[in-house]
Amino acid sequence: MYRAKKVLNHNSVIVVDSEKNKEYLVIGKGIGFGKKVSEYIETRPEDTIYSLQELTNRGDAKEIVQAVSPICLELANEVLNQAEKVFGKIDKSILFPMADHIEYAVKRIKNNEQISNPLTEDIKVLFHNEYKVAQCMESMLWEQLHVKIDEHEIGYIALHIHSAIEDEKVSQAMQMARAVRECISLVEEKTQKKIDVMSLSYNRLMNHVRYMVARAISGEKLKLSMNDYMKVKFPEAFKTAAIVCEEVGRSLKCKLDDVEIGYLAMHIERVTSDEISQKE
Repeated sequence: MYRAKKVLNHNSVIVVDSEKNKEYLVIGKGIGFGKKVSEYIETRPEDTIYSLQELTNRGDAKEIVQAVSPICLELANEVLNQAEKVFGKIDKSILFPMADHIEYAVKRIKNNEQISNPLTEDIKVLFHNEYKVAQCMESMLWEQLHVKIDEHEIGYIALHIHSAIEDEKVSQAMQMARAVRECISLVEEKTQKKIDVMSLSYNRLMNHVRYMVARAISGEKLKLSMNDYMKVKFPEAFKTAAIVCEEVGRSLKCKLDDVEIGYLAMHIERVTSDEISQKE
């Protein structure tokens, strides 16, 4: 049984579990309406209960709940509800850092200090479904606070959603997006060809690089090598891939397995061949 400790607004209440003596945040339509401190709270299936024992990279959940406006908590909760419909079960403890981010985003926008993120386009492709879910924030923020959010802020919300799906911090997702961007830029530089971001081969290349980076971070290795074949068949693509793997490894502060070179060379050859055939 829960008792109300603090009513944040009509839709969110901090409660205490009488048996476990632990604090929780309950969010649900009208859950706090007319409630008083120490009054029993009966939760419903549609309400969401968050443990306040969580520690996040942005601080203690209890501290965040006290510092963030209830509306931002509700907005983050709604985004996670939308994400759950798309992805199934997710780690909802991301609510606290996400709400904290939304709070600061609103302050930045109101102060005309909107940020620019050079990785936004990459986030849209790498985390396409997460970005689509994050876009629901646009209409909700306007409706609730009359604040217009831009694609860069939506991109950051998408990273939070991704970290709720994968066992991965927001900073790791950002690191992956940055490494992918560096890799694509290097391929363009070494081949002296601008890659069409709308092409299927670009999408394949980007997804390959995404999982290549993930393998490098986790230490996972590919079992089958294509290096000998690619080195002979497509020497230029192989040479480019070797340079890219070395640079990406330096950026990630870890050495990429040599087997990665052949697979990356295959995607580089494909994307550059597509560019040439489109011009002919």
